[in-house]
Amino acid sequence: MRVKVCGMTHLEQVKQLDEMGVDFAGFIFYQKSPRFVGRHLEGPQLKKQKLRLGKVGVFVNTTYEDVMKQVDAFGLDMVQLHGDETTRFCEQVSNYVSVIKVFRMADDDPIDWIIRPYEDGSDMFLFDTEGAGYGGTGKKFNWDLLKTATVNKLFFLSGGIEPADTEKLKAFANEPVAKKLFSVDINSKFETSLGVKDMKKVKEFVDKLKS
Repeated sequence: MRVKVCGMTHLEQVKQLDEMGVDFAGFIFYQKSPRFVGRHLEGPQLKKQKLRLGKVGVFVNTTYEDVMKQVDAFGLDMVQLHGDETTRFCEQVSNYVSVIKVFRMADDDPIDWIIRPYEDGSDMFLFDTEGAGYGGTGKKFNWDLLKTATVNKLFFLSGGIEPADTEKLKAFANEPVAKKLFSVDINSKFETSLGVKDMKKVKEFVDKLKS
């Protein structure tokens, strides 16, 4: 199972993720986020690194021009759209770089109906917990919501995933909908402070999940 570690702010920790076999690192370009990458890293610093992991830029309701600027400046491999982006916007961006469209789900949301318009214009989906404002909430996502959904795109599973969840994730991977499970996405439950990861916790989680 693939792993994405989001909210990265330190170059040395990104290199450590690469060495331990993490598949994706997420960088948040939303200025209101406490993990806004622009306060910590410059594009050329990251772009020049020879990394095996994929670099994912997280954006919220920004312009096409800004997305493209950061994709080029930081050498991003994928773009994660976490706001109220239209299907047309997703399609426009996906013509240049792979797009992950995020859906923040409540317990009574009709998942099939919500995601269907985005199937053609996005490359992958990410399911997270509904919360006030934008960005991750750190709250547990109710994975059971997906069990009866029809998801025709590869997807990331997010929402308060913590170190003790490896066995639950392996069990979820046996559900029919999990045939499209592409990666899990971890962040706040693996931090010592905002934007600083506990690398020991990350490594133990990755090793258990991939074993």
